[in-house]
Amino acid sequence: MMKHTVYLCLGIVVSVIFIALSFGGSANVYEQLSFNQEFNDELFSLGLYPTMAMLTVGMAWAIALLYYYVINSVLFDRWYHWLVMLLMAAVVTPAVCHVVCDAAMSRDGYDPGALLGQFAVQHVVFATLMFIIASFSIRWWSSNCRHTPLPQ
Repeated sequence: MMKHTVYLCLGIVVSVIFIALSFGGSANVYEQLSFNQEFNDELFSLGLYPTMAMLTVGMAWAIALLYYYVINSVLFDRWYHWLVMLLMAAVVTPAVCHVVCDAAMSRDGYDPGALLGQFAVQHVVFATLMFIIASFSIRWWSSNCRHTPLPQ
């Protein structure tokens, strides 16, 4: 039981660090994957990096909670069911982030064009990683799905 609590705490710590690394400076997780400085400057000036990080972490954890504690069915406890939820996190999270970014940038008069699509690819990666972290952090207390995706 202690080991499971450690996993939960580690998952929370990693998620908080991810959010903290989105607030700016040279260690900004999004700036490290920089591909267009003007676009990055616009995201930074609108304060979208922390918003995107919070959306990514929040949605990944919410989808993991949905799988392990709301669905929590013996009919939905195989690795490929977990993979469906992972794919859902990897698709829905970037879509929501795209809508939020596009709306904020449009209000500011900036047209990101295809750059927003490239930015969404980063969110696919981040959402996938955050969902895996959330899954291994909270799965232990699920009554039916705790053995998914890997047996204990």
